[in-house]
Amino acid sequence: MTRYVRFLHEGSPRYGRLDGSEVAVIEPHPFAQHQPTGERVPLTGLRLLAPVIPSKVVCVGKNYAAHAAEMGGEVPEDPLFFLKPSSAVIGPGDPIRLPTDLSDEVHHEAELVAVIGALLQRVGPEEAAAGIFGYTAGNDVSARDHQRAENQWFRAKGFDSFCPLGPAIATELDPSDLRITCTVDGEVRQDGTTADLVVGVADLVAQISQIVTLLPGDVVMTGTPAGVGPIRPGERVTVEIEGIGSLDNPVVDRNAPTPSPN
Repeated sequence: MTRYVRFLHEGSPRYGRLDGSEVAVIEPHPFAQHQPTGERVPLTGLRLLAPVIPSKVVCVGKNYAAHAAEMGGEVPEDPLFFLKPSSAVIGPGDPIRLPTDLSDEVHHEAELVAVIGALLQRVGPEEAAAGIFGYTAGNDVSARDHQRAENQWFRAKGFDSFCPLGPAIATELDPSDLRITCTVDGEVRQDGTTADLVVGVADLVAQISQIVTLLPGDVVMTGTPAGVGPIRPGERVTVEIEGIGSLDNPVVDRNAPTPSPN
């Protein structure tokens, strides 16, 4: 298994391959033919960025039966797809900025995220599986009050910072039975496994490709297990997925004044 990270190096975003306590820098990026530059940088202290900035973030709702039940519903007959804007994407360590003037009920949703590595248009599950470059962790941050109030979820799911991704893209990873956890200030909120997905990853990607063309770097969020709950300013949310790593983000009030530098 190889894990790729995107990081800030000398003021510019770069890609590299994790190698123990170091990152081996590559050019240009992992979604095309690439090669090592020979540079190696220490992982410690490195500012990791979102591993990809996709042209689109495709999500699926109620793809775990227990989560559908806790939300007061059943698994839909057909997958419930929706989009998040790419402007919602943030990386590890970046703050989730709560719009406290517009919503007072924002929840975390830990999810396995498929990162697309090929152009996929109207493909079957086998080709879809081959077109997945790897997997990362995601948090489908959701404003529940807006979600209940509207038939579509653009507002509930689309606020800036409502799509943390990271910390790495893991390739050659079997997505069929990976443990997913979410903690808030160290308290376990979600503890599930992708073995409980109602619709598997390859089938999801294949069905999405019947609607929209998926491009290299696009991401598909595959649904969240049970245990979703509120997040509040001052807390820290950590999504951890077996084989990928931990995605950790502080939670802030986007309307709070920024402290003046000393």
